[in-house]
Amino acid sequence: MIAWLKANPPPGPFRPEFWRSPLRGPWLTSVFGLALLIGIPLVAITGLLSYAAYDPRLPANDTTPERGLLGFYFFGWPTEPVWLYRLTQGVHVILGLTLVPILLAKLWSVIPKLFLWPPARTVAEMLERASLVLLVGGAVFEFVTGILNIQLFYVFPFSFYPAHLYGAWIFLGAFLAHVAFKLPKMVRTLRSRSIREELRIGLDGTRPEPHDPDGLVPVSPAAPTISRRGVLGFAGGASLMMFGLSVGQTMDGPLRRTALLAPHGREYGPGPNDFQVNKTAAAMGVNPAETGDGWRLELAGPRAAPLRFSRAELLAMPSHTYALPIACVEGWSTVQRWTGVRLADLAVLAGARPGRDGVFVESLENGAFSKASLNAGQVADLRSLLALRVNGADLSLDHGFPARIIVPNAPGVHNTKWVRSLSFRPMST
Repeated sequence: MIAWLKANPPPGPFRPEFWRSPLRGPWLTSVFGLALLIGIPLVAITGLLSYAAYDPRLPANDTTPERGLLGFYFFGWPTEPVWLYRLTQGVHVILGLTLVPILLAKLWSVIPKLFLWPPARTVAEMLERASLVLLVGGAVFEFVTGILNIQLFYVFPFSFYPAHLYGAWIFLGAFLAHVAFKLPKMVRTLRSRSIREELRIGLDGTRPEPHDPDGLVPVSPAAPTISRRGVLGFAGGASLMMFGLSVGQTMDGPLRRTALLAPHGREYGPGPNDFQVNKTAAAMGVNPAETGDGWRLELAGPRAAPLRFSRAELLAMPSHTYALPIACVEGWSTVQRWTGVRLADLAVLAGARPGRDGVFVESLENGAFSKASLNAGQVADLRSLLALRVNGADLSLDHGFPARIIVPNAPGVHNTKWVRSLSFRPMST
């Protein structure tokens, strides 16, 4: 039966003679595979750290599974060093974008394997093919959903956060299985040719690789129209371009204007409030009338009656100024000078215990992140502020006027804007 199926493949891509590029072969595939073997673990580790930073064990931070099978790695996210989330999420997003051309080149190099006929001839081959389905499908799902999310164009009918998390673990399982299957062969193949010598070969000297049993080398190759050097240069150049068009969103100064792939633009208005706006007040349904003179901050705690403060009363309290980064899951980040009242001081006013009680924050916005929780360690850090001003000026409405949260090393989504109430209560550190 296997012999008959092999002798009678369906037409088109299931037939070996359909694939004619003389560049495909184990060596070229291994070069792209090596780049992904270095890059993908970094993307995965920084992505998992991002979920830990969300601290899903706390009330309201329930966008990721709280007590599921994959909750074993969650831990209390620290406030030190203040640049940690900025670094890890910047690496996650920018390296992920940079790897897109390499991933596409790798998929191009192995596409004949996806149409192998018959699909499996042995149990071992069947397992390898199954891992390939999960590997390719998982990679496409993770990269596509991640890119759409950071570009604020998420159109799928499911929640991004749990889907991306569970998808990551499925992809990583398939990735590790694939590495176990292919690593020894990849090492042998890379040693079979010198990359330095291969990069010296132009179009005239380009020849197909020796026949391989995996079927990547075409049985009837066409004449080359580009060298392997050209393919590697094209993929590498495309990756460098992706890096150059995105890295500026993690930096302040002139490089910010080069971040053409940043979803939030590059100019945000003149003066001290000229830095990234994740969501505008209008987009979040914040009514400017609610932020005017009638606005009051409600302060509640376990051992005191609720208190209410106007913005003028908050400005009259002891204030503190710190240069702190704010970094978002979309990959952008910036350092600004924030001025406001310490959360630890507000905790004392509310009858809470700094270092033992966390805070539940509610916003005037109508979005999915109108509520957030901060753990006791975040409240106790003396740099954690209810910020009222930035860079010496009042917050703009889009940056959270009349008051917003700023916590060292916290994801931007937990630095809640347009704060209307703070409820201090016992929470984990």
